Amino acid sequence: MNKVQLNPVGWMSQLSQVEVTKLQDTANSQLFEVFKNCCLAVLNSGVDEDNFELLFAPYGDFDIKLVRRERGVKIELINPPEVAFVDGKLVRGVHEHIFAVLRDILFMGNKYAFVHESAPSQGNAVTDMVFDMLRHAQALEGNDELNTIVCWGGHSIQLHEYKYTKEVGYQLGLREMNICTGCGPGAMKGPMKGAAIGHAKQRFQRGRYIGISEPSIIAAEPPNAIVNELIIMPDIEKRLEAFVRLAHGIVIFPGGVGTAEELLYLLGILMNERNAQQPFPVVLTGPAESKAYFQAIDDFILATLGKAAQDKYQIIIDDPVEVARTLCSGLAKVENFRKVTGDAYSFNWSLRIEEPFQTPFEPTHDTMAALPLHFDQPAHEMAMVLRQAFSGIVAGNVKAQGIKQIKTHGPFKLTGDGTLMSHIDALLESFVAQQRMKLPGSEYVPCYTIEPAEN
Repeated sequence: MNKVQLNPVGWMSQLSQVEVTKLQDTANSQLFEVFKNCCLAVLNSGVDEDNFELLFAPYGDFDIKLVRRERGVKIELINPPEVAFVDGKLVRGVHEHIFAVLRDILFMGNKYAFVHESAPSQGNAVTDMVFDMLRHAQALEGNDELNTIVCWGGHSIQLHEYKYTKEVGYQLGLREMNICTGCGPGAMKGPMKGAAIGHAKQRFQRGRYIGISEPSIIAAEPPNAIVNELIIMPDIEKRLEAFVRLAHGIVIFPGGVGTAEELLYLLGILMNERNAQQPFPVVLTGPAESKAYFQAIDDFILATLGKAAQDKYQIIIDDPVEVARTLCSGLAKVENFRKVTGDAYSFNWSLRIEEPFQTPFEPTHDTMAALPLHFDQPAHEMAMVLRQAFSGIVAGNVKAQGIKQIKTHGPFKLTGDGTLMSHIDALLESFVAQQRMKLPGSEYVPCYTIEPAEN
């Protein structure tokens, strides 16, 4: 049996004895099992596999323990994956990420009772929790420089698209922008890699490569090697809120249904009348070969949410320099707005996010079938419902619980207005045809069916 003990890093090395006791009390809990799975995912950083069963299968004898010490707590890894080691020593970045998991899942999970009903559920309390988690992760320190660009995009993209994300990241790095992504491969890795080169050329010493994940997705998208700040939010809704409150601007690259979910979430928020004056630069971009992809997205947004939603973003094709310059221009408006309103530079408190956007959506066959997929509702509410539908498909594609449900009960069934369903079907079919649902080379079996509602 191979055992490795890790000394704590960061402020996790400064725990009181009461805090250590609370951590140890979780040893046989559901929360500890989540912690163990997230640690195993982190130890597989860099492995190209989006099937959690295949990722975890070789490590049935893996275990993890908390070892109490007078000055805090150590982590003991039992039979960890060899890929996390170099010449018998754990990679330093992976070591840091393991304690980030301890911080976010066990320490903060205890504080907010993630697996119990006592977790915050109402608007202000949820936002306060998101703020508190980002503060404990020290993500807000240095974020007042108004230079954090969130990059969204698919983990399953073509090589030329990946190279393009690196070039955009490079141009952002040359302008001393920091990068925040979902922390996985593909469009989540490329911008960080490019920005790292741009930062090096500019001798920019404060380069930040922030990865924000959540427990049900991290196994399918382990942190890439560039991430130097890992944050794990308790669910997808709080992960998305963390993105938009931390961001000073957003770039969206080609992706699949998960990227569409993120865009719909963002548009639903920005279309809220209380956010009408909020400057929030959003750029959709990709290489020339991806023009049809963005045309399909743009057509879908127009057909479902209308022209007002289209006006919330710009599409820039095959021009990384223009993307970077557009964001720089947008950031000047963000700075002026924050000054006038007195809002913090490091955390966007003034952005109004309604409770339905914060409430965790649990995709099951019943909740997916019950989604009100029709046009008789305000556009921002339509965006929320579409985001939930796409979130369910993400779960069926890559999340452990979703995959289990599909295996047991068959595909999710989406039913609604015939015209709306045809728009959804066309967009999803384009993702399948372009191999944007799974890693390249993997055969995709749809986890959903789409049917018009009976009159």
